[in-house]
Amino acid sequence: IDLSVRPHKLFCRDGSDILCELAINFAQATLGDEIEVPSLDGKASLRIPPGTQSGRVFRLKGKGVPQLNARGKGDQLVKVVVVTPQHLDGKQRSLFEELAKILPQAKLP
Repeated sequence: IDLSVRPHKLFCRDGSDILCELAINFAQATLGDEIEVPSLDGKASLRIPPGTQSGRVFRLKGKGVPQLNARGKGDQLVKVVVVTPQHLDGKQRSLFEELAKILPQAKLP
């Protein structure tokens, strides 16, 4: 038997693991947050720790697909992407300008 799997708009499969990307904003990445992410079982809770960088991958154990010839499920891997705002209103712009004055210059790790 030959099976083929159609691409999904949210998830990508890697063996028994499921991968997805999730957009978060600058404040969530900086301050941390508790967010809901889509999963194969509906929704799952994910804690974003303060200082999370764009591209970080989080693992949700047992949220993947059942493993063939084995017990249990794979994991869900969630890659967060920090989205920079493109359109700011006056108040938002003013707040970012104030923040820019007190933040240190960014440096590569």
